[in-house]
Amino acid sequence: MSSLGAGLTDLLHRIENIVAPTIVGMGYELVRVAMSKGGTLQIMVEPADGRPMDVEGCATLSRTLSAVLDVEDPIAGSYTLEVSSPGIDRPLTRAKDFVRWSGHLARVETAEPIEGRRRFKGTLLGLQEGKVKLRLDDGAEAEVPLTAVSRAKLELTDALIEEHRLAQQVASHGH
Repeated sequence: MSSLGAGLTDLLHRIENIVAPTIVGMGYELVRVAMSKGGTLQIMVEPADGRPMDVEGCATLSRTLSAVLDVEDPIAGSYTLEVSSPGIDRPLTRAKDFVRWSGHLARVETAEPIEGRRRFKGTLLGLQEGKVKLRLDDGAEAEVPLTAVSRAKLELTDALIEEHRLAQQVASHGH
């Protein structure tokens, strides 16, 4: 990893540490913090109680986090803050994500080869002893150490869309 990459990683961890207490205090969970080459700071959040994210929630969080970041001022220069929800084909960033989304199709990438490969696509079978378990398309099972995962996300499938639709129905009838 280049020193620029390490510097960016340190900055993103610092930003996570700055914004996480506010996000949690407002009833949300931090999913991911990322910075684009174009200077956009993306903070991805979701409601802690599992309800769907709404535009008002994003707007409120955006205003609040903007104020918090203005005070702490971790980023040199100008940037654009974007607060968003994970969406249906969400990134998998936390250990609990690999458990929560078991049974769904996912893509997992690693920085270093695991069993001769860096890309895995298959049905999530959960997380066991620090390893992401997947049933690959050929029926074989793969175990990828969570520490080796560089990127992971759900694949859009009919089953995932249906689960999302049902969750939204339940949430809309709950209010």
